[in-house]
Amino acid sequence: MSDFRDNASRRPILSHASRPLTVTIAAWNECGERVPTAIAGEFPLTLYVDRREIVTLMTLGAAPEALAIGWLRNQRLVTRLDDIASVQVDWDSDAVAVTTRHGLRDADERLGSRTVTSGCGQGTVFGGLMDEIDAVRLPADRRLTQATLYALMEAVRHHESIYKQSGAVHGCALAAADGDACRILMFVEDVGRHNAVDAIAGQMWLDGLEGGDKIFYTTGRLTSEMVIKTAQMGIPFLVSRSGLTQMGWEIARRVGLTMIGRAQGRHYLLFTGEERFSR
Repeated sequence: MSDFRDNASRRPILSHASRPLTVTIAAWNECGERVPTAIAGEFPLTLYVDRREIVTLMTLGAAPEALAIGWLRNQRLVTRLDDIASVQVDWDSDAVAVTTRHGLRDADERLGSRTVTSGCGQGTVFGGLMDEIDAVRLPADRRLTQATLYALMEAVRHHESIYKQSGAVHGCALAAADGDACRILMFVEDVGRHNAVDAIAGQMWLDGLEGGDKIFYTTGRLTSEMVIKTAQMGIPFLVSRSGLTQMGWEIARRVGLTMIGRAQGRHYLLFTGEERFSR
């Protein structure tokens, strides 16, 4: 199984088609006063690969090219960035066209097996990813300290976000420890947490970033889908301000992922991977 360290020498040709992330509408408060209010955008984006329609994603439109690449990567439909020749987004037709160099990996077999997940807006997982999870190898020597965890939570709290303006979105962050400090490398918001994680996955691939020394943060629930995608990126630490599901917990234990939930302020619950965590 290839990993995110396999960054190709040939980057795909990309459009740069981010949409405005909020629009302002009129609302009325409890006093009957008219209040201009920012709300999050939401747009359908149909993914075509080599002219074949694959899936329609509901998205904020913040990073549609990275979203398409990350979605294909996390579904195991492409194994290297070099497999992708171009990614072109056209909002007039609400479509993203991906052209590959050699076609999709086992496309008929993988696209024929679909699981609708518990992700916001109903995420979809193709191709029996559960069958491949045992091939994931996370670095055993990485450690996360409580001080770094607190620094991450503080950094996320101060991060400017669409959620603060309008609500109605989930956010995901990729972070790196710097001693007991923590730096946010990427912060992506979308209408579903699965879209946000896919966009970060795609951007990591485009930037050639490894996951072994990173921390992944999400505002959403720690479901099986979130755990699988984090593990596929090679990231050993997964943190959320929300809770978890039983399947998410079981898979995290299975792959050796350190998973922390209910993380707000100075409170958190360490669910799995306690051998990597120190107070």
